[in-house]
Amino acid sequence: MTQKIRDVMTPGPVTVPRLASVRDTARWMRDAAVGDVLVAGEDDRVYGLVTDRDPVVRVLADGRHPDSTRVGDVCSTELVGVAPDDAIGDAVDLMRRHALRRLPVLDDGRAVGVVSLGDLAMDRDPGSALADISAAAPDS
Repeated sequence: MTQKIRDVMTPGPVTVPRLASVRDTARWMRDAAVGDVLVAGEDDRVYGLVTDRDPVVRVLADGRHPDSTRVGDVCSTELVGVAPDDAIGDAVDLMRRHALRRLPVLDDGRAVGVVSLGDLAMDRDPGSALADISAAAPDS
């Protein structure tokens, strides 16, 4: 039987409203010990994704202020996602084709999880260095 995305995804992704400030978003990421959050629109549908790298590259480097810049203005909005019942191989193919490290898992446009390269490595090759790194506790 083919394994499904729901079998390997990280459920309950951190989401932030698209009108949240970049600083508040960075705090949510820090407090949740995650490197990415999904950005939700007013209807709770996923609007975009922001990584821990985005505030540096898209805000600070451009001279913008993290308190007055809204995360919806700097997040990636052209998302590639998967559904919980999609096959794991589909996620691998999408990540490879689009050079992505993580994919939102969407159910009717709403976030139910995230599947990352690390999640897939722990499932497909649990002895690999990437699986070991992904399984380790995050630095504080």
